[in-house]
Amino acid sequence: MDHSLRAARVATFVYFILCGALMGTWVVYIPAIEERVDISHATLGGLLVVLGLGAFLGMQVAGPLTDRLGPRIVVPATGVLCSAALVLPGLPREPWTLAGALLAFGFCNGCLDVSMNAHAVHVEKAYGRPVMSAFHATFSVGGVFAAVIGAATASAGLSPATGMAAVGALGVLIALLSARALLPAAPTTADPDLVEQGEQTPTTGRPGTSGRIWLLAALALMVMLCEGAANDWSALHLKDILGASASTAAFAYGTFAATMTIGRLLADRLVARFGAMAILRHGAATAAVGITVAALFPWMWTAFAGWALFGLGLSGCVPQLFSAAGHADPAAAGANVSRVAGLGYVGMLAGPAVIGWLTHLVALNHTFVLLTVLCASTAAAAGVMRTGSERTPEMTTSSH
Repeated sequence: MDHSLRAARVATFVYFILCGALMGTWVVYIPAIEERVDISHATLGGLLVVLGLGAFLGMQVAGPLTDRLGPRIVVPATGVLCSAALVLPGLPREPWTLAGALLAFGFCNGCLDVSMNAHAVHVEKAYGRPVMSAFHATFSVGGVFAAVIGAATASAGLSPATGMAAVGALGVLIALLSARALLPAAPTTADPDLVEQGEQTPTTGRPGTSGRIWLLAALALMVMLCEGAANDWSALHLKDILGASASTAAFAYGTFAATMTIGRLLADRLVARFGAMAILRHGAATAAVGITVAALFPWMWTAFAGWALFGLGLSGCVPQLFSAAGHADPAAAGANVSRVAGLGYVGMLAGPAVIGWLTHLVALNHTFVLLTVLCASTAAAAGVMRTGSERTPEMTTSSH
């Protein structure tokens, strides 16, 4: 295999780790920043919406820009900007300035997120076999690094601004050093299956308003809504419904996150053998079973088993949706990924709020029926992966 392609893959791993570490560093410092600015949990919740809005806007800007300028320019540039912007939330002492800082950091993070995913699509296309899920797994590794670094800086008595500036400076260096290994340009070959259906033109490769891309985006919204709900409500489920202690309840999210990471590390080989459509369909179906078990059975061990299945089932879904969007038209991979990622991010933000609203009507565990319905609907609609993006075992295993 070409050395430059391997180097591009390693560099993509680095940018995913960097993105996870930058976002994780902000998360680690949330309690200290909340205390410094002297805001309530409710106010913090509103500020997190501002962060999400910034990320969504950044995704919409970076996608077309990556297609126009190429990932070798946009990915390191957004990596530098996001690293530099990390210090901003550590500086304010009042809510309004913190809102502005989070809007800027969220914007830069959204730009990095989409541009690196667009480059990951190009790397996967060049490899000729699935590699997307492993990239998403290393995002979680970046979060682990952030937790370790955050704990070290906190124990050293550093302020949030100082600690975040140190991580940001390291991030700038990493983003610059990894830039040369990125692929110089995106492939421009249109997907022949989509050309046959009239969704692309073979001369430009540019999609029209593709219903298929928006269907992938809708599926991403449903899947990432489920992820967002698990992030915020899994521990509370064990504590409030099953009466677990706070320390025991925390393992519910830990179980979900662990199986999510493990599943993403394994998913590429499974996609190579069975195809992306099968992974989406059976993964979403597994997640539907898992959340149903967690919701309906009143025992601690079944709750842990349910959250584990939920994470395992969801693990391969989002990477395959991003990959399918990018492969639909390589010349517009950034724009298509930005649509899918952007709508998915809306789902991630909406998930906790939707579940919270439903708790005013029914018990928390009964609200999870909505997640069952969303996962089952995703499984039923997985056939959208067959067109163009579905990679058959014969195509993928030949490149191993």
